[in-house]
Parts: sequence; structure tokens; C-alpha cells
Amino acid sequence: MAAEIVNPRSTGAGAGRDDGGDGGSGRGGGAESGRGGTGRGVTGSVRGAGSAQGAGGVRGTERAQDEPFDQAFDPAFALHRGGKMAIRATVPIRDKDDLSLAYTPGVAKVCSAIADRPELVHDYTWKSQVVAVVTDGTAVLGLGDIGPEASLPVMEGKAILFKQFGGVDAVPLALATTDTDEIVETVVRLAPSFGGVNLEDISAPRCFEIERRLQERLDIPVFHDDQHGTAVVTLAALRNAAKLTGRVLGDLRAVISGAGAAGVAIARFLLEAGIGDVAVADRKGLVSPDRGDLNDVKRELAGLTNRARLSGSLESALSGADVFIGVSGGTVPEPAIASMAPGAFVFAMANPNPEVHPDIAHQYASVVATGRSDYPNQINNVLAFPGIFAGALQVRASRITEGMKIAAADALADVVGDELAADYVIPSPFDERVAPAVTAAVAAAARAEGVARR
Repeated sequence: MAAEIVNPRSTGAGAGRDDGGDGGSGRGGGAESGRGGTGRGVTGSVRGAGSAQGAGGVRGTERAQDEPFDQAFDPAFALHRGGKMAIRATVPIRDKDDLSLAYTPGVAKVCSAIADRPELVHDYTWKSQVVAVVTDGTAVLGLGDIGPEASLPVMEGKAILFKQFGGVDAVPLALATTDTDEIVETVVRLAPSFGGVNLEDISAPRCFEIERRLQERLDIPVFHDDQHGTAVVTLAALRNAAKLTGRVLGDLRAVISGAGAAGVAIARFLLEAGIGDVAVADRKGLVSPDRGDLNDVKRELAGLTNRARLSGSLESALSGADVFIGVSGGTVPEPAIASMAPGAFVFAMANPNPEVHPDIAHQYASVVATGRSDYPNQINNVLAFPGIFAGALQVRASRITEGMKIAAADALADVVGDELAADYVIPSPFDERVAPAVTAAVAAAARAEGVARR
């Protein structure tokens, strides 16, 4: 049966549709389109599932007998009761004729056609527009290894963001294993049902191997958003920060705090994009070839980064640096930020507590970004992954290449356009231009790189 993932609390009744989404408050909450206001809504259509009962079953707000009393009044618990998504049919089944087309005997004709020509699965099922959101629950938000069940609220949230911001259906799959081989084999066996795989909240360094092995075995896009989504949005903001201050990436030396999934991916991606130099620090200091305690991923990273051959602490590396990028959750002392080059950029992206408070960073930096929505220049993955997958699915790409990711970053940076300012180097997720721009750029890059199949 054809179906789609929906938010059961979407507006409209029954099969109603809201094609514009809600307008974003943007930077200033104004009514004009562009940087500010309510005139720009999110892309994609959200189908309403009707009343509180809807397609998702009972979704009342009465407190369960065993629920802690304070949770009954917490809006987060109220919103999550019964889950944040449901599945509904996209075709009517009103009578026996509808039933005979949607199911037997009509469905047999379609099955036989696909058996004869397997590529038809993209045209006559939902495969070409649905992504599996896969996790093992080992690196969820800042909560760490909380397990598959506890990860589900995040995976549901990811799925509705796919739909809301990119028009892409997504299904959360929380796996009851942390074994790399088992995860790979499970996803390979599930892959015939999906057009792409979004890996989510899987701890490093296993996430690197899992992604690599799945990319080798599958002919659909496999994308670890914690790595590449973060890297794409970071590059877009960095390009605009450099443009604002009359510099180019090749002029910049960056220091990254954190050598996990995001830190490693950002470093590699910035090098691919042409940054002058980048050094990465973990808890023991700068990642460099002279360290004997590096795993395979960090050892490879040491060979690619830190061309200046710096050693020692993160703080020492920041002296004279042009860019600080924080994805570690640690704290960077104010003197280290003060020692950076004039006109530096500080992207303190740990959430909810940035590595350096924006008020302190603004004393020394020309551009400050965080991972939080209550400060300007939020580095938010939702700016990237919906459009990247939408573009890849649109052309039935066999994989997501470096060129496709760079195209996504460039398109995202270009959305800002003439409105570029120190507090506006990256657009709001609610800017309706974002997903179409990223989608088109990724699709074009896929065709140019020869991975598109239509």
C-alpha cells in the first residue's frame, strides 16, 4: 500500500493538506520575506491526520496513571504523547473497486512488472521518496549511549524534519545492536524498501566504518548526518564569514575542538573545499603524527591535517588562528579566544552550552555562530540534510559525493545573498528558499558527477 509519513498533529482535518507550512520568525520576526519574517514558510507539504484520534490512534492528553505528576504539565511530554508521526494512505479505498486496484488482484500486475524490470520499483512504490533513519542509540544528542528505545523521540523528530523541510518521507529504525557487522547486515537487508539511508547518532569511531561499508554494498545514498550535515552547514557559514570580511578559505587557519564524527568530517570537508590549514584537538591535545595513542581514524586524520605541525594543547593552537570550530562540548578559556587573529570567526557549536559563551566570543571575533536557536547564526543540520536527500532522490543518485555536498554548502551560502551581515552568515531553517536551493544544487551536481540515474 502506498503510504507516507505524516505528523499526526498537522493542521487540517482528515486528508487535509497544508502546502506552505508555518512562516518562520526569522531574525527579527517581521512580516517581510527574506531574512526576517513570517512571509517565508517551510517547504514540503504536511498532510493532516485529522483529530486527536486521527491515523495515529489515541493521542489524548490525559495523564497516565503511572506518569510522574510534573510530566503531565510539561509541554515536551504533552507533544510527544503517542509519538510525533503516523502513516496514512495516499490512495482512497472507498469500495471494492478501489480495493481491487490497491490490493489484489490489481497489485499483482505491478508486482509482476517489477519482477521483470526491477527499476520500476522506483515508479510504482514509495521507495524513491523514502529514507531510513537508522540508529543504535549510542550517541544521542548530548545524552550519549541511551539505547535504541530512548533514541526514538529523536529519530521521530528527524523523520518529521525530513518531511517538513524537504518533502521527503522517512522511517525511524532504532536497532537493538551496537555490533558493527550486525548493523551493516541489518541495513543491507532492509535496503530494498528505501531510496536512501540516513545514519544518525551512532558513536565514533564505529560510525565511520558503518557508513563506509554500507556505501560499498548499497547502490543508494548512505549519509551520516552527524558527520556530513554538520560539515555542509559549517562550510556554508564559513564561506559567508570569509566573504563578509574580504577573505577566502585559502587564507584561513582553523582549529577544531573535538575529533569525533562531526570534528573529523568537518576537517576533511574543509580541506576538500580548500581551507588554508586545519588542526583538530581531542581530549589529549592536537591530533598529530607524533602521538602514539591514535585510532585508525585519527591516525589518518593526522596525516591530512595540521600542515603547520603544531603540537600541544588546543589553547596553544588557537594563538593566531583565524577560525575556532567547537563540536566537543568542552570549555575554551577566554584568553585562548583572545589570542586568535584579529577579525577571527568563532563557531562554538556545542549544544546547549557552547564551548565559549557568545557574549565573550563577540569581544574578540568578527563573526560568532552557535548550535543554538536563540542566538544568531545557528549551525543547524536541518538546513542541509532534507535538501541533500531530496536532490539525491530526485535523480535517483547511487551515492552522495563530495561534490554534491560542496554544491549543497555553496547553495546554502548563496541563499543569504546581499543580506550578508555579521549576525546573518547562514539562513534560518524556516526560510523557504533553503530546501529548493539545496535540492536543485545537489541534483545538478549528481548529474555532473555521473551518479544520477534519471
